[in-house]
Amino acid sequence: MQQSRIPITREGLEKLNEEYEDLVNRRRPEIVRAIAQAREEGDLRENAGYDAAKNDQGFIEARIREIEQLLKRVDVIENDTAPGPSGVVRLGSTVTVEIDGVEETYTITGQVEAKPREGKISNESPVGRALLGHRTGQTVDIQTPGMTMSAKIVRVEG
Repeated sequence: MQQSRIPITREGLEKLNEEYEDLVNRRRPEIVRAIAQAREEGDLRENAGYDAAKNDQGFIEARIREIEQLLKRVDVIENDTAPGPSGVVRLGSTVTVEIDGVEETYTITGQVEAKPREGKISNESPVGRALLGHRTGQTVDIQTPGMTMSAKIVRVEG
């Protein structure tokens, strides 16, 4: 079964690698020490510290496996060398749009690094999908579950 590739910016890849290194080199050893210390305290059936540490260990190990799987499938977005005309929205572009007289700026990322509160939206989101392939000056319709809105692309960088 072929798994799909995951687009990610260089910055997103660096953050993912940093998180992985932190989990493997700092958090995992901390949890192992916490479990060992809790074992030394005796009866594990009534040891809340042991239970909490084992629970944390499960979350950390799951996240490590998740990141390892993601890293096997990433495609780094290199907009400075990406083919295609400039001024066209693509993965990695920072786009300023005007919706109902209000300007908003988004960076189009892959789903892995999307953080809407930080203005990073997924290429798979309704807004991201609507903007991809369009250029400065164009108006696009954005279909969300609750409504359709129009957005004018004011500026495209990258």
